[in-house]
Amino acid sequence: MDIQLDPARDDLPLMANTSHILVKHYVLDLDVDFESQVIEGTIVLFLEDGNRFKKQNSSIEEACQSESNKACKFGMPELCRISVANARTFSSEMEYNDFAICSKGEKDTSDKDGNHDNQEHASGISSSKYCCDTGNHGSEDFLLVLDCCDLSVLKVEEVDVAAVPGMEKFTRSPKLTVVSEELRNQIVYELVTLPADCWREQLDYYACCSQAPGCGELLFDTDSWSLQIRKTGAQTATDFPHAIRIWYKTKPEGRSVTWTSDQSDRPCVYTVGSPINNRALFPCQEPPVAMSTWQATVRAAASFVVLMSGENSAKPTQLWEGCSSWYYYVTMPVPASTFTIAVGCWTEMKLETYSLNDLATERPFSPSEADFRHIGVCSHMEYPCRFKNASAATQEIIPYRVFAPVCLKGACQETLLRLIPPCLSAAHSVLGTHPFSRLDVLIVPANFPSLGMASPHIVFLSQSILTGRSHLCGTRLCHEIAHAWFGLAIGARDWTEEWLSEGFATHLEDVFWAAAQQLDPREAREQQELRACLRWRRLQDEMRCSPEEMQVLRPSKDKTGHTSDSGASVIKQGLNPEKIFMQVHYLKGYFLLRFLAKRLGDETYLSFLRKFVHTFHGQLILSQDFLQMLLENIPEEKRLGLSVENIYQDWLESCGIPKPLQRERSAEAECGLARQVRAEVTKWIQVNRRPRKRKRRVKEEVFEKLLPDQLVLLLEHLLEQKTLSPRTLQSLQRTYHLHDQDAEQH
Repeated sequence: MDIQLDPARDDLPLMANTSHILVKHYVLDLDVDFESQVIEGTIVLFLEDGNRFKKQNSSIEEACQSESNKACKFGMPELCRISVANARTFSSEMEYNDFAICSKGEKDTSDKDGNHDNQEHASGISSSKYCCDTGNHGSEDFLLVLDCCDLSVLKVEEVDVAAVPGMEKFTRSPKLTVVSEELRNQIVYELVTLPADCWREQLDYYACCSQAPGCGELLFDTDSWSLQIRKTGAQTATDFPHAIRIWYKTKPEGRSVTWTSDQSDRPCVYTVGSPINNRALFPCQEPPVAMSTWQATVRAAASFVVLMSGENSAKPTQLWEGCSSWYYYVTMPVPASTFTIAVGCWTEMKLETYSLNDLATERPFSPSEADFRHIGVCSHMEYPCRFKNASAATQEIIPYRVFAPVCLKGACQETLLRLIPPCLSAAHSVLGTHPFSRLDVLIVPANFPSLGMASPHIVFLSQSILTGRSHLCGTRLCHEIAHAWFGLAIGARDWTEEWLSEGFATHLEDVFWAAAQQLDPREAREQQELRACLRWRRLQDEMRCSPEEMQVLRPSKDKTGHTSDSGASVIKQGLNPEKIFMQVHYLKGYFLLRFLAKRLGDETYLSFLRKFVHTFHGQLILSQDFLQMLLENIPEEKRLGLSVENIYQDWLESCGIPKPLQRERSAEAECGLARQVRAEVTKWIQVNRRPRKRKRRVKEEVFEKLLPDQLVLLLEHLLEQKTLSPRTLQSLQRTYHLHDQDAEQH
């Protein structure tokens, strides 16, 4: 399959040749400099080609098999027992002007941005016409292609993993006397394929290998969207070095992170959820199929807090006066796009007073590695999975922390901190085991372009959710918590199928929020019907105001999930600036799931979702994976002609309002809460029509108290009026205290 990539269009190119070679683990070693607005350092990639080696009962595997399933103990040499927080590579003291590659006496070819691309020495490597073979079947050198943008790449080198003491454990030789490329690659292969219960030792070995000396510089080139690396004479992915180190630095204008000031006017930087994802933060494989683990050491001035999407709740280690180091890691393979970092003068927020309600849902939990009882069989690649942990299965509320600028302390204590426990508990009651072991919540700067963003172990929330009552904060928190299951633990294999993440989170936020409020079934149903009414209005507006090609949930149709022979692909409309403001994947996805839940009945549908989560967590899916499994669980008498094909046709592959939804909304009676709003709208229209000077006293209208969503609906109806007098607007403000309401009512 030949895909023509045109960066000038609105489609986002994914350039990495993931069909030939995969990154299994990243080790990042970075410094954050606010003065220059640059993040710089090294990233070490551990690769696997999948063709050269087959997993056998090697000595290292046998060492991990004990009769009591104890954790691996390799007896790592003292040289490797280092403080990871102080980790620096052996080459770290070299100056960047020593990085001109190739041979002695050759000219430094760095460009004005600091890119040493060795173009003259790479046999004419270019973005438009490669002379090197990106596969493993040609006569030219193999080319590793990474997604990369807005980065200054300074040097690329092979890492001599065989130089690390103790690595003979990964070979069949008691001593490493003759070191070859094949031997180094065998060591990396054994390392990346260690059993899941050896994860601690695996991370230690990764850290040691990442500091090993270089054993040869590699040729590389950069273009607008990629970094291409090759080794002379390495003609296949199997021959290519499986551990490489890249020296690089970001650019202040790089689109993956935003340098700004927080609400206390202190400098900060964070990943903003850019359309280009993380390729301007570090060279990586962006396609979702390239699921990997990572560990990162980040240094910053001692006054800053570093938060990342890691499994551990990192604490700072002081390196020298004025400088601290933070270390995070993940053991669950995830796409590189989920990597998140935020560095700022954040303050951890804690409740100063507790009420009985705050503590009602708290249950103490002490995780123990010994308590790792298998309670089911997982279908994903091997990693330390919480779904196999009996203790994790009963943990309603995972450990959490809240960070924000100190000026927002009062707002966080009043609203956010009190809502997290009931929302986490509600999510657990609906879907079961939390996929991630902990949660950080950060109130991000005012320039954050949305209400929230979820990553593994961390959620970004807008300051807007802290105003007014708890409704907006609670629903948005439930939405982001839902992404832990749908969007993160279960991801879309093709990013054009965004509805598999946002549609599910939108549908589940209502279910979670009703459970968090402990509403009875009738109240929950009424609130959910009201929110459906609001979303129906928004969907109609969206269909009227957006291009037809952007209204389709499965734009690639039969080619969904397809890539080129190398693994490269494009994300349709991925760079379209209008896409940021569109909600079609949220709304049409929500209404599809609501439609299907009605066919099954809510209880049956949620029971199915738990089954689906258990089956597909830790994996990537396409629409048909969900739809086929769902239809298998719908009794024949309730299907009424439903099939994957007609769901595609009616809901996923057509623009406009789906016909089944049109019929449903036409036939559906208005819910009680919406009828109450309509009655209030009639009163306000009468008030608005009254003359300014009245001859006789008229009885003042008495307005009913409204729920937050009812108030939104009321204001939307009133905005449809041709004019609203200043007197009416003032009366609305007095009646509903609009300045004190959630951002949605502003």
